[in-house]
Amino acid sequence: MKKAATATAGRAYKEPFSVVWRKHKQKYFMILPFALIFIFFTFLPVVIAIGLSFTSFNMAETPKFVGFTNYISLLVEDDIFLTAVKNTFVFAVITGPISYLMSFLFAWLINELPPVPRAIMTLVFYAPSISGNAYLIWKLAFSSDSYGYINAWGMKLGIISQPILFFSTADYIMPILIIVQLWMSLGTAFLSFIAGLQTVDKSLYEAAAVEGIKNRWQELWYITLPSMKPQLMFGAVMQITGSLSVSAISIELAGFPSVSYAGHTILTHLHDYGNVRYEMGYACTIAVVLFFIMMLCNVLVQKLLRKVG
Repeated sequence: MKKAATATAGRAYKEPFSVVWRKHKQKYFMILPFALIFIFFTFLPVVIAIGLSFTSFNMAETPKFVGFTNYISLLVEDDIFLTAVKNTFVFAVITGPISYLMSFLFAWLINELPPVPRAIMTLVFYAPSISGNAYLIWKLAFSSDSYGYINAWGMKLGIISQPILFFSTADYIMPILIIVQLWMSLGTAFLSFIAGLQTVDKSLYEAAAVEGIKNRWQELWYITLPSMKPQLMFGAVMQITGSLSVSAISIELAGFPSVSYAGHTILTHLHDYGNVRYEMGYACTIAVVLFFIMMLCNVLVQKLLRKVG
C-alpha cells in the first residue's frame, strides 16, 4: 500500500490543455513568432526534402517517385560521394574538437580581463568568423605564384627555389582548409562561452575556497564547467554542425571541383547536384543523409558531455 501511494503521489498530474492555455497563453504568444519561423523555414523544408529524396526531380518536370533508387546510387555507386564523406569526417574529426577547445580556452582567458579590454579582445577573436574578406587573405597567402606571401617569403629566405602550387596539388588542399577553418572557428560557440562565463555565480568560488579548492584548474573543473553545461552543449552542437557543413571554404580556396576532389565535402557534393545540375531529388538525398549524420553526431556528443558533467 505504501509503495502504491508513493507511486501515485509521484505520478505527474496532467492538466487539460484549456487550463494550461489560460495559465500560460502569454508565453505561447511570445514564442509564436519564432515557432512560425521554425516551422516554415526549418521543419517543413526538412520534411519536404525527405519526401523529394525518394523522387527524380529536375525542377522542370513533375517529381517522379523512384523509391530508394537515389539512396542506393548515393551509397553504392557514387564514388565521389564516398570521397566527400571521407574528406568531411577527416575535416570534422580534426577541426571539431580543436576548435571547440580553442573557443573555450580563449573565452576563459579573455573573461579574466577588465570589461573594456575584454570587449575589444572578444571582437578581435570573433571578427574572422564573420569577415567577408577572410578567403581573400588566405588566397593571397597561399597564391601559387611568386606573389603569394608564403611563396615570396619562402624564396626570399631560401627555403624553396620555386613557387609551390598549393591549390593545384591535392596533398596541400586539406591541410590548408583545416588551417583556415581553425582560424575562423571562434564564432557563435566562442560567444556563448563568453556569455556562460559571465553568468557563473562568483559566490561559488568563495565557497569552494573554504571547502579546499586551491588553484584555478580545480575551480575550472569543479565549478566553472558544471555551471556552464547549457553553453557547453550549445557550443558542441554549433561546432559539430559547422565542421560537418563545410563548403564555402573549399569552393572559394580550392575551386569547384577541387583537384582530385581533395577538398570535396558532402556539402559541396550537395551544391554540385542542387545548384549546378539541378537534380533536386538526388540533392535532397544528399541533404537527408547529411542531416542524419549531424543528428547522430549531436546525440553522441551530448551523451558524452552529460557523462563528463
